Amino acid sequence: MAGVLDRLKQFARSPQGRRAMEQARRAAADPRRRAQAQQLLRKFRKGH
Repeated sequence: MAGVLDRLKQFARSPQGRRAMEQARRAAADPRRRAQAQQLLRKFRKGH
């Protein structure tokens, strides 16, 4: 399991990881995207 966490940390520090995080931040700031994400989370929570 530690190997997976190490890979995630390494990816987060890479230029690609930084780009992905920035895209996620921008998407989270968009009200329409935020509503879509909340709707998706509600859908998954209902299933359990």
